Amino acid sequence: MIYKILSRDEWNSAQESGKFIGSSLDLRDGYIHFSAASQLRETVRLHYRGAKNMVVLGVCEESLACHLRWEPSRGGELFPHLYCDLEVNQVLKVYDAPLIEGGFPLLDLLD
Repeated sequence: MIYKILSRDEWNSAQESGKFIGSSLDLRDGYIHFSAASQLRETVRLHYRGAKNMVVLGVCEESLACHLRWEPSRGGELFPHLYCDLEVNQVLKVYDAPLIEGGFPLLDLLD
């Protein structure tokens, strides 16, 4: 499973259209940023402090295989990057990520 952090508004828009085309950062970079489970906490710490009303999408990486590339990013670590839109029906789980003490979205709900 790989994970995408996004706002609830972005997720709601994706559900209405049937696909997620990416956040502004994704669109700028030309791919949708994902994180492996082991990378998620650091991604949240670096990029989402104070971000309210967030959700985390859980997606099976095999369902994206033909458009997913693991590429070097933060510190040379390989991160999953999706080079196409994410179809809503590819999302297996949606987790709420309310803010906790310290201003970070809660990730303890992920199984």
